[in-house]
Amino acid sequence: MLTHRASRPVGSAESTTGRPTGGSCTRSPSAAGPWGGASHRHTTTGSQVQRPQPGGGRFRLVGRCDPGGARALSRQRLSVDPQPAGPRSARRAPGPHPQPPHVPTRGPATRPLRCTVGSHRDPHDHEGRRDRAIGPRHHRRHRPERARRAAPGRRPGATHPPSGPEPTSAAEKPAGTAAPSPTVRLASGGRPGRMRRAGALVRREALRTAAALLAGLALALAFPPYDLWPLSLVAVGALAVLTHRRTARQGAWTGLVLGMAFFVGLLKWLNVIGWDAVLGLSFLQALFLAALGAGLAFTSRLPAWPLWAGCLWVAEEWARDRLPFGGFPWGRLAFANTGSPYTPLAALGGAPLVTFAVALTGTLLAAAALGAWRLRRTAAPVRAAEPADRAPVPDAAQAGPRRRSALQTAAACALAAVVTAAGYAVPVPTKVADTVDIAVVQGDVQQPGMDFLGRPMLILDNHVEATLKLADRIDKGEVDRPDLVIWPENASDLDPHKHRAAHDRIDEAADAIGAPILVGALVDHPTEEGYVENQGIVWDPRTGPGASYTKQHPVPFGEYVPFRDVLSTVITRLQRVPRDFWPGDRTGVLQVGPARLGDVICFEIAYDEIVRDTVNDGARALVVQTNNATYGRTGQPEQQLAMSKLRAVEHGRAIVTAATSGISAIVAPDGTVEQRTEEFTQDVLLAELPLRDDITLADRVGAAPEWALAIVGLLSCAWALVLRRRTRGTARLAEGRQQ
Repeated sequence: MLTHRASRPVGSAESTTGRPTGGSCTRSPSAAGPWGGASHRHTTTGSQVQRPQPGGGRFRLVGRCDPGGARALSRQRLSVDPQPAGPRSARRAPGPHPQPPHVPTRGPATRPLRCTVGSHRDPHDHEGRRDRAIGPRHHRRHRPERARRAAPGRRPGATHPPSGPEPTSAAEKPAGTAAPSPTVRLASGGRPGRMRRAGALVRREALRTAAALLAGLALALAFPPYDLWPLSLVAVGALAVLTHRRTARQGAWTGLVLGMAFFVGLLKWLNVIGWDAVLGLSFLQALFLAALGAGLAFTSRLPAWPLWAGCLWVAEEWARDRLPFGGFPWGRLAFANTGSPYTPLAALGGAPLVTFAVALTGTLLAAAALGAWRLRRTAAPVRAAEPADRAPVPDAAQAGPRRRSALQTAAACALAAVVTAAGYAVPVPTKVADTVDIAVVQGDVQQPGMDFLGRPMLILDNHVEATLKLADRIDKGEVDRPDLVIWPENASDLDPHKHRAAHDRIDEAADAIGAPILVGALVDHPTEEGYVENQGIVWDPRTGPGASYTKQHPVPFGEYVPFRDVLSTVITRLQRVPRDFWPGDRTGVLQVGPARLGDVICFEIAYDEIVRDTVNDGARALVVQTNNATYGRTGQPEQQLAMSKLRAVEHGRAIVTAATSGISAIVAPDGTVEQRTEEFTQDVLLAELPLRDDITLADRVGAAPEWALAIVGLLSCAWALVLRRRTRGTARLAEGRQQ
């Protein structure tokens, strides 16, 4: 029996009967309240509302009713008369229950009281509410109830008799069992703290987080310099499994962890600038994979979910290639599969189609693995047949679902094999229209790292000397004279238009070799003061400098500093970029001697639009002028060379990579590396370069496959959202009918 007494506040009036005049609501101690076998009493003068647990137990203080204006309570006493709890059916009957009466209060601004059960709820109360409002109906807070999970063998709203009477005396209870002591729990301490909830979440997701971390590292190993491309399928499949039928938040966390591990392993070559640059750029790129993880979790309940997963991978790369500051396409799935069965698909739909094929295959393998796991867990129970001479037969009720799961698993494996083999059916264009003899000069630098330039004209002198040595070999008859010579990016660190010494040295090399030279040089902008242009200049041995191409996509924070006035004062290392590079506004199609070449400078090889527009404007072969001296021996030159291999297949063009310190290479139209140099050596490559005029289907369709796949991925998320809302609406309607 519960008795609650509150002292009279100072200054309050009291009648001759001893009852407070501020209004009260009292239930008889002998009458059982609507919440269980215990009585209920509360007063509205300076008291706190209490509500007992059904059948006895804990009580929770949830609110204060003070309409009389009392400022403080002198003291408060809560006494509980412990009585043995009866059976559950006696404590609370199933079905609807009457609401407690309205409490009369003083004052028009009094809020309705809420009595809340702070501990366990009766398992038979399938339709009862956790919160009940005391007051008029229009004062009650409307909270739609969620469907509660009933005990095994019970359904919500059904009436079930208790399994048996509970022990009501100490003699009937097992030895050593202490009687439950009623406790009082304040409303402020009803829920665990944020740190406790965070700790529980970490412990619950620890295994999944560790698996995502390993998957990210495996994806990094799929890229050069390791070139373990099958691990890209493993990583994609692991992300699909880890996000399957999870919430969007859980999927986002899994994608973020995988993305951080992947990009830190992939972009570790940025540590020459600082590990903060590695972590900062990795986190920025991992945010896109977090969005991908949320999308995968959101669409994993849809039919044909592996198809939508492949489209979402394309959508993620579509966004990352463009945002922010023009995007950063490093780490696309296509760039890890430049020598895999999926590579020929680039001739049909470019790098996005290769990404889609890899993602679809990995997700199909994940679906097959999940199906096999379901088959193992839902193995049909075997019951012995009644005749002794007959073998046990499986349960017929399990045969249908098992057969369906087996068919789905087999179909996923078959489709994965078909997508993998599709690349072998794509013809790679290799028909040659003409050839030209070229020489690629790698002059080398004094030292790797941020200070590779050394003294002025040092790199220019290295390339002039290497070209003069080649001219001596030609004069001796050891090699044939090339039709053109290609120098790398930043071969001249001084503007040859303004510095006469640089101009004369380039003239000397061109006269000695007797062929035009494509020179990479830094040139001051003719009209914009303080800006510099990264150019490739055609230098003729008779007429000197001629046509040129200006790099269209300067690297943010490397060749220009966004928000320089603000960031330079915070990040002092940005002051090492003294001048911003000015972007060009046209493609790099240049006539170099007898060849019409398309010039692409450094990181531009990673951007689909720049390379595709150059080929469509008439380039018969591609030249990549690059300077990787800052990131030498870090794996970055190998990653950039892999992009050249994919672009060769995508556009059906031979690609010449000319690097200041390596790796320089000659790539055939089918993606085969015919020649390459070592890093930080002075070397010259001589080759017969094939020229082609035909364009591939990927050049004709342009970015249409990428846009189509990305839009399908986004529409699948919208479809999942609509189905989710419909399901919730149907569940609420069914629950309302039951109540």
